[in-house]
Amino acid sequence: MDYREKLKTMILERALKVSDKPIFKLSSGKMSTYYIDLRTITLDPEGGYIIGNLIFNMIKGRNPDAIGGLTLGADPISYATSIISYLNKQPVKPFVVRKEPKGHGTGKQIEGNVKPGEKVFIVEDVVTTAGSSLKAAKVAKDYGLEILGIIALVDREEGGEENIKNEGFDFYPVFKISELLNS
Repeated sequence: MDYREKLKTMILERALKVSDKPIFKLSSGKMSTYYIDLRTITLDPEGGYIIGNLIFNMIKGRNPDAIGGLTLGADPISYATSIISYLNKQPVKPFVVRKEPKGHGTGKQIEGNVKPGEKVFIVEDVVTTAGSSLKAAKVAKDYGLEILGIIALVDREEGGEENIKNEGFDFYPVFKISELLNS
């Protein structure tokens, strides 16, 4: 199965909403003529299977110890990838970066079985300016994790790639929005 083509079809059929006028409010507050609701795919059994295989195939040669990112967008992607990695006998652990440190108990901001010194990928569903990805990368780096790169299912091509590279990280988008909008 061509996982990338199948994911592209799913995005075009389910997740990409387009309008002639800027009616979609983004998390930045900016208005847009399109919106990508990838949770319709990342929180779906078939979508998770496809994404897990696709991302696992992207990272397996780099031998990461773990994959994760800022909750909530990264969570189903990292879980799906982790399960597929286990089925392929090359386990990659999932981890979650909380938006803020936990307010009780140990006060952790990273959840999962990761330890300082381990190699990780940061994952995100959609990157616009890369604020969420870079926040997750900073927390992970401060914890002592080695960042192998940042992966996004879709790059909105609005400065995120440049921001990621300016911080010294490699960026691996599965799709650029121009490819999806021109399909």
